[in-house]
Amino acid sequence: MNEKQALSELTFTVSGRVSRPSHDVYEAIADPDQLSRYFTTGGARGRLEPGADVSWDFADFPGRFPVTVVEAAPPRRIVIRWEGTDTADGSASTTTTFELQPLDDDTRTLVTITESSWALTPAGAKNAFGNCEGWTGMLAALKAWVEHGINLRDGFYR
Repeated sequence: MNEKQALSELTFTVSGRVSRPSHDVYEAIADPDQLSRYFTTGGARGRLEPGADVSWDFADFPGRFPVTVVEAAPPRRIVIRWEGTDTADGSASTTTTFELQPLDDDTRTLVTITESSWALTPAGAKNAFGNCEGWTGMLAALKAWVEHGINLRDGFYR
């Protein structure tokens, strides 16, 4: 960004490498049964594909969060919109993009998660930092789940 461009929203990106083919990693994100085993401590409903009725529940933030799938391009990309307060456009939702890049002849996958749309306010920053923490934890839990079948979040929040 050059000095003349104004910052209009807060955005963050986290990434990590998972030692499994991109198809396997994609399925671990898109499939509600798998997502419920390592990420959504209260359960996931609906596959991450356009038109699906999707919601996520977390023990640390009880209540179902509706998730709108904007784009699904297996096994490379998923874009969702979901609830967020203090958003830049006032829509009360943020955009999260999962990008999966095959590495080493698709024996490993670089997973990059970007979330945007947070307001340039103290409350927007607090929410963006909180979600950044959540997506970083999700990446670690995804890696443990897909590579070793371990649920890192089991008992973590309750």
